[in-house]
Amino acid sequence: MRSNVSRILLHEDQIPIELKQLDGWSLAGNEIRRTWEFEDFVRAIQFVNSVALIAEKFNHHPDIDIRWNRVHLTLSTHSAGGLTLLDFTLAKAIDEL
Repeated sequence: MRSNVSRILLHEDQIPIELKQLDGWSLAGNEIRRTWEFEDFVRAIQFVNSVALIAEKFNHHPDIDIRWNRVHLTLSTHSAGGLTLLDFTLAKAIDEL
């Protein structure tokens, strides 16, 4: 299943509106980022595996940085040159994990 969510670049006025609907995500240039901290490395990897399954469903993949028990995710639609509704929709889906 591939997502039909828009990959059209959001106008800069739309980004703060979408960002307010997310928990713990922050804007960094033309990306949104969030960090999770887990009890240990195994739980961090389990989370990453869950993110991978969701990302495949959306055909949209975050940049992932794992540092022992911390997982840093970064979302941006590179093909559009910045943030799209797809980034925020995927972030919401990840937040539901």
